[in-house]
Amino acid sequence: MSEAPMAPAPIDRAALADVLAPFGRSRNLPATAYHSPELFSWEQSELFDRHWVCLGRTEDLLRPGQLRALNHGEESVLITRDRDGVVRGFSNVCRHRGHPLLEVGEPVDARLIRCPYHSWSYRFDGGLRAAPTLTQSRDFDATEWPLNPLEVGEWLGWLFLDMSGETSPLEEVFGNLGHYLAPYEPERLIRVERHSYEIAANWKLVVENYHECYHCTSIHPELCQVTPPDSGQDIAPTGLWCGGTMTLKDHAVTMSLTGASEGVNFRRLPPGQEREVLYIGLFPNLLISPHPDYVMTHRLIPLAPDRTFIECDWLFPPEALERSNFNPAYAVDFWDITNREDWTACENVQRGTRNRGFRPGPLSPWESTIYQFLNMVAQAYSGQRVTPPPMPASSRLP
Repeated sequence: MSEAPMAPAPIDRAALADVLAPFGRSRNLPATAYHSPELFSWEQSELFDRHWVCLGRTEDLLRPGQLRALNHGEESVLITRDRDGVVRGFSNVCRHRGHPLLEVGEPVDARLIRCPYHSWSYRFDGGLRAAPTLTQSRDFDATEWPLNPLEVGEWLGWLFLDMSGETSPLEEVFGNLGHYLAPYEPERLIRVERHSYEIAANWKLVVENYHECYHCTSIHPELCQVTPPDSGQDIAPTGLWCGGTMTLKDHAVTMSLTGASEGVNFRRLPPGQEREVLYIGLFPNLLISPHPDYVMTHRLIPLAPDRTFIECDWLFPPEALERSNFNPAYAVDFWDITNREDWTACENVQRGTRNRGFRPGPLSPWESTIYQFLNMVAQAYSGQRVTPPPMPASSRLP
């Protein structure tokens, strides 16, 4: 959670009051939330720069002894992982004349960080190692010129970045979420497949769509074959997240086109949880969907008010990969179909909210998790410190 209040967003205060009203009387966000360049710029500086933002799986990003530069909004960041596996983050800029230290791209093996402009070099901990001609001077103190550090944190196998350095520790920010994810042992999972999508819709529409199955009978015939769209219940969060469960139909053991699994169930699932799928949204940009036998994630990168990059990963326990006939296609194919159905819907809503006839509408009783997500967004827009969202009165607790 951000420890300091944010600057209020350039958005109508009356509309935010409608979003924050009790569930049953609340409304959706106004059209400007999905189209305004000014609001999108505010989100980048006041929301994505002041909360823990997921960069991806640590093991996928870089191995020990590697460096990597990544884009973050209009800046780039440098992450390092030393031979002992310790990950650190820095502003990707040399302390001498401001040249980028590394081009954004794939990880590179390195013994040190060297600026390609004047060969200033730094250790993996950010300390200045050498500055040609200067480090030989008596008047130059190398300890005064380290790289500017950024807060990075690892949690359950994912790497997060906090540009502000003002947020609470990850475990505190996400509260009781660790308890619900523990049976899936995310830190030991292996990414087997990744699909990337770029869609013509605002990032919030993607999250809103993810958090409800009110639309499932209309656009997801495959999904409705394996899970009842009205099943499950919300979970009460104590951190900056929201989500809930759905149950599988009697014939299905997982989410696939047939309901069958070609993997292995997680070894520590409590009784009954092998019949559930969780849908969890970490504020602001990571969606985690644990199934009985695999975990699917969506990592969102807002590119513009009407454009979002989505990185979708399928994670499996090591035991599944040891099976001679293991093939992740049963999970990947199902969700690629479902994803594309969702992306079409999100793009249609993006266009529809530009229509002069659009007005923020009410939320269905099936959209209680959207209410929680929008509550956190509206808190941020109001300039408040974002706190765990309230449980709607109609939601069922586990």
